[in-house]
Amino acid sequence: MSGEREFHDGRGDGLKPLKSLDLSSVNSFGELLQAMSSTAFSGRRLGDAYDILLEMAQDSDCKVVLTLSGAMTVAKQGSIICDMIDRGLVHAVVATGALIAHGLTESIGLVHYQYNPTDSDETLYKKGYNRIYDTLEMESNLNNVEKLVRSVLRESQPEDGVWSSARLCRALGQRLSEINEGRGILRSAFEQNVPVFIPAFTDSEIGLDVSTWAMSELIARSGKPLEELEQEEILTALPSFNPFLDLQEYALLMRDAVTFGIFTIGGGVPRNWAQQVAPYYEIANYRLGTEWKEPRFRYGIRICPEPVHWGGLSGCTYSEGVSWGKFLSPQDGGRFAEVYSDATVVLPLLMKAVFEKLDSQT
Repeated sequence: MSGEREFHDGRGDGLKPLKSLDLSSVNSFGELLQAMSSTAFSGRRLGDAYDILLEMAQDSDCKVVLTLSGAMTVAKQGSIICDMIDRGLVHAVVATGALIAHGLTESIGLVHYQYNPTDSDETLYKKGYNRIYDTLEMESNLNNVEKLVRSVLRESQPEDGVWSSARLCRALGQRLSEINEGRGILRSAFEQNVPVFIPAFTDSEIGLDVSTWAMSELIARSGKPLEELEQEEILTALPSFNPFLDLQEYALLMRDAVTFGIFTIGGGVPRNWAQQVAPYYEIANYRLGTEWKEPRFRYGIRICPEPVHWGGLSGCTYSEGVSWGKFLSPQDGGRFAEVYSDATVVLPLLMKAVFEKLDSQT
């Protein structure tokens, strides 16, 4: 058996040799990530993400959607996201409502606090603190967010009277820009004309704000004292909100680009909703007889610790998405990097390196 085995040196087969990471030769964040691309494991993946993100940022024909889940704003990553939007690296944002709501507290000058593990969760509840792992969001913060949302709903009605998540985010962003109390994703998105979509809208503080606003409007219109209204009657109040406005606005936004890129933090609903635009066009062509161009993502970068073997969407690979018609295969030019890590650790490194490189080219 040993006589049947060949001993190749790798180079003759076109393999890329790895290199020991020499920090003494590294003088910038970009050089660090480039060097990491010749190492192994998550370090190599992060180096690959840097290379792909740079290519994506420098591709003037590429339209990039950023999808966000997890507590990124509570974890104080919001300014990085604002920088990405302000620098023109992002053309659409798809996020969870919770992430946007917690970001709004910063935008109106409020703060989050570090959790003291000696306090029980029962004590935190009594004091009006909501715990997100090691960080606290004050309930009073969310009450102030509700006041902002309520004022926008009352004073900034769409022309047809129907809200969508993108329409509300745009109106909130405009208000934040006017009051000028702090940076924020919605403010940057409004100022750069970048739409923000919240596909699972009712699964969020903002969704509850809109629903309670609709109930308060019903109570006011009824002209009855609150005690004369039954719970069932109040809960029939429905805001004028149509999520299909979001679906069609996003589909139109992605229609005309030459190439497409997706940058995903976490996974969940934002990732799937953003990716399904290609199957949406495909099944429309099949069922309607149209001949619309089907937009498939060429670039994909994902930062998420979720492994693939649990079977959830947050962990599924981009190559799996090729089978759904969402991505170009590597053979057709698709470039993907999947970094299995906590985004609060690697996103600052990645974006600092990218900003540094882009600034050096201007």
